[in-house]
Amino acid sequence: MAMTIHVDIVSAEREIFSGLAEMVFAPAIMGEVGIAPKHTPLITRLAPGEVRLQLPNGEEQSFYVSGGLLEIQPHVVTILSDTAMRAEDLDEAAVLKAKEEAERQLHDHAAEMDYATALAQNAELSAQLQAIQRLRKRTGRS
Repeated sequence: MAMTIHVDIVSAEREIFSGLAEMVFAPAIMGEVGIAPKHTPLITRLAPGEVRLQLPNGEEQSFYVSGGLLEIQPHVVTILSDTAMRAEDLDEAAVLKAKEEAERQLHDHAAEMDYATALAQNAELSAQLQAIQRLRKRTGRS
C-alpha cells in the first residue's frame, strides 16, 4: 500500500474534504507546491487556484480555493480558505459573466470602485476558470 497523508480542506462555512491522499498539489503564493507524505513542516499563504489530490484509489479530486493558508505537517495537510469548493461545483456560465463584469469595471475609469478589490476579484475569477478548464481537460467533459 502506498504511503498517504491526511488532508483537511476547510472553508469559512464548512469542511469540504477530510481524508487520505497520496499526493497534494496546492497554489502557494510563490508557486504551486507538491506535498507527499512525510513532507517537511511548512506554513504558507495560498493564492486563488486549484488544489488537486491524488487519492489512494488512483482517483484525482480537484478543489477551488480563493486563497488562504496552507499548513503542512509530516502526516497532515490543512488548507484553510474563505471560499473553498469542489471544482466540479463551479458554475462556468456564472463565473464567465462575473469575470466580464469585473473586467468591464476595471476598464471603466468613470466608475467609482476600489481598484485593488476589482483586481483581486478578477484574479479570483480567472483562477476559477482555470480550475474548470483543467477539470474538463482531465475528465474529457465539454
